Amino acid sequence: MKIATWNVNSLRARADRVEAWLQRSDCDVLAIQETKCKDENFPWELFERMGYEVAHFGVSQWNGVAIASRVGLEDVERTFLDQPPFGKEGKDPVQEARAMAATCGGVRVWSLYVPNGRSLDDEHMPYKLKWLESLKDHAQGLVAADPKAQIALMGDWNIAPLDEDVWDIDLFLSQGHTHVSPPERAAFHAFAEAGFTDVARQYTPGPGVYTYWDYTQLRFPKKEGMRIDFVLGSPALAARVTGASIDREERKGKGASDHAPVLVDLAD
Repeated sequence: MKIATWNVNSLRARADRVEAWLQRSDCDVLAIQETKCKDENFPWELFERMGYEVAHFGVSQWNGVAIASRVGLEDVERTFLDQPPFGKEGKDPVQEARAMAATCGGVRVWSLYVPNGRSLDDEHMPYKLKWLESLKDHAQGLVAADPKAQIALMGDWNIAPLDEDVWDIDLFLSQGHTHVSPPERAAFHAFAEAGFTDVARQYTPGPGVYTYWDYTQLRFPKKEGMRIDFVLGSPALAARVTGASIDREERKGKGASDHAPVLVDLAD
């Protein structure tokens, strides 16, 4: 079975590219982030005509996550246990469309769009860290309840956990960028302490191996990217992994997302 994660940065704007990629990649399960649409204007027919069942969680023109599967789509779940909402000061907290799960071919797939953080002193940063801690606690609880559970935490994590995961770590650190701060990295590494493995890295080693390139300043042709999209697998899932790849070619050309798909192969 082949599973993948991809931040498409507006699904309706890239419907043709997503359809062509699914045909080319022969992917069985795709976790999608940043669909940027509500459920009522999600392009359901795009997936259905290709033989995929699909579930989507979107409440506005921002965020949005989906899972498309041709190996079954059961027990769909929106948000994880104790997922924190976001609320600006003086306003009621809102539960953002950033996480959903479904069981696909025996694998519990989570499509995750981790909050960005925006800046180190922005109110989104404590939200991001709390969000990750709650997700870790939930995932850890799932494995504790069933050590044989096959769980894939897939998506755009908005964290570059290693220095080699950014094109110029000195620049990032000197300018106080998010994604590389010690608290963010500690939040990511906590998943390893909870038993989850970055299952793609051993097959796609760095440095210089990225999943995201900003649209500005010719970052992609200059190879100035970041590795922020990951598939973290529970012990039972990690044991099934036979290969992985990052489809850098999909970042090329007109109308591309600023992220590349990350694919993982699982043994039967």
